[in-house]
Amino acid sequence: MPAATATTAGAREHARAQEGTVVYAAPTVPASSQTDVPDGVAPEDVVWSDRLPGGGYAHRVLAPGMRVRLTDVTGDACAQVVLYHADMPWERLNIADTAKIQWQVYPRAGYLLLSDQARVLATIVEDTSGHHDTIYGASTKARNERRYGDGSVHGPSPAGRELLVNGALKNGLERRDVPPAISFFQGVRIDDGRPVWQGSAGAGAQVTLRTELPVVVLVANAAHPLDPRERYTCGALEVLAWRDRVTTPEDPEWTATPEGRRAFENTADHRAGRSTR
Repeated sequence: MPAATATTAGAREHARAQEGTVVYAAPTVPASSQTDVPDGVAPEDVVWSDRLPGGGYAHRVLAPGMRVRLTDVTGDACAQVVLYHADMPWERLNIADTAKIQWQVYPRAGYLLLSDQARVLATIVEDTSGHHDTIYGASTKARNERRYGDGSVHGPSPAGRELLVNGALKNGLERRDVPPAISFFQGVRIDDGRPVWQGSAGAGAQVTLRTELPVVVLVANAAHPLDPRERYTCGALEVLAWRDRVTTPEDPEWTATPEGRRAFENTADHRAGRSTR
């Protein structure tokens, strides 16, 4: 142990001296101090500002009516996202129902992220990427070990599922509670029953979600399991969330499809029953 940190007092001084230096990626705290915000958004309405390196993860509890913007900084990010009802975490993102109920496996603006209770956890309100995946989920430790030699959380090629499990544990959940994720920014299309890798739409692509219920958001930024590149490749991902509002019957997403309308009605009815007003 270095002499400067051989004592408790020395270790404390060394740790405090790191404040303000870039040692590892960390969220902006308070989030309201973030100055790079969308036009029309007041800094005091920003509730989450984070930058995840490749192989990083984040988690946050958000109220209904928050916008969450994900940005692929370099063109190599892969945001693997899982959502839970924050008040009832046994209700969670169900990718199979999300695709089946909407008759669509390719996410885009207006796409609903549905729970297994036929409620809308979040709505995709903006999308400049179009390169996403609802089929193959997050990479696993075993797969990464076969491809890259390591898949552990703190290794050089962390698996997306291991990162999501870490986020789940920090919210009182367990490994068994982590369902298949939706992946943003690295696309897969199905052609004649076979997956076709699309890769990224390029640096700066963004996806914005609007939360419709109180949610726990887990985000892993890890190489997609079908990424054909020989080396583990994953670039930085920016996350920014701010106060907005939930979807209402006046919004086009509410009435875009009969299936979506019923899901929004289920969601609004659920919120009303839990309100004290």
